[in-house]
Amino acid sequence: MTPTQITYLVFGIVLLLAIVFDLGLLSKKSATLTTGQALKQTIFWVILALGFGAFMWYEDGKQAALEYVSAYLMEWSLSIDNIFVFVLIFSFFKVKEQYIPRVLLIGVLMAILFRVVFITLGVELVNRFHWILYIFGAFLVYTGFKMFTTNQEEEFDPKESSVYLFLKKFLPITMEDGHGKYRIKQHGKPVYTALFVVVVMLATTDIVFALDSIPAVMGIVDRKSDHAALVIYTSNVFAVLGLRSLFFLLRGAVSKFDFLQQGIAIVLVFIGIKMLGEELIGTVIDKPSQVILSLVVIVACIGGSILYSIYHKKKGTPPNRP
Repeated sequence: MTPTQITYLVFGIVLLLAIVFDLGLLSKKSATLTTGQALKQTIFWVILALGFGAFMWYEDGKQAALEYVSAYLMEWSLSIDNIFVFVLIFSFFKVKEQYIPRVLLIGVLMAILFRVVFITLGVELVNRFHWILYIFGAFLVYTGFKMFTTNQEEEFDPKESSVYLFLKKFLPITMEDGHGKYRIKQHGKPVYTALFVVVVMLATTDIVFALDSIPAVMGIVDRKSDHAALVIYTSNVFAVLGLRSLFFLLRGAVSKFDFLQQGIAIVLVFIGIKMLGEELIGTVIDKPSQVILSLVVIVACIGGSILYSIYHKKKGTPPNRP
């Protein structure tokens, strides 16, 4: 077996064990994680992800490992931004604490499935039509500028979501939770519960975020290398695996990261410009140096925006927003 095939095999085993022994067992108990438990699990997922990066360094080399870490940090930071939308959805539909772990589990599993599909399609399209990279680059620059200048809290409203309006139009919907069921009977007719709507909205929300994150990761990796697809798949999946514990850890504090959105926006613009000027940049900076530069920019922008958020509040915002 080649080093890349061995890494794929180890990744598959780790993914299967993670779903069965961690996500699966906890969801059956419907146990809401305390902040302490969520912190421990988040640390576990981060250590596991970085440990896999170390294994990738051993099997696939330094560049593959650095690309993986850069991509993982990019995905992880976007996950934090994703959590705020999750909080709004759970709040709007008044999801009880006892149902949140199971709903999040289904959301995570669906997110992994959709990510694999999107990545496969994206990689295949880029391999067949190289010029699509320029569309991805322009899209990231546009998204970054838009993200930098708009307020996500004002932009997203669950009751005005196109997904929610679509479901209301074509399916019989009730705002009841159905005691944990996704479909119940009312007056002898089947109706879909609020929990069903929440699961669909969580999955579609992750798809929207994937439209930003997957092109961004493709802008980080060396797509001509044998390990390109491996880095994209593994970084995405490891970031999504830690989403559930990250939600319980940050749901009360995520609204305090006022400037994280701006930090992510700068990274997206940087990667978009890098993709648009790939040919020119390649004549000046070699691929290993580009990977290190991307890693430095990601760490500086994300870490800096979080630290800046801790010590500065946006003008006109209350001290503690719900």
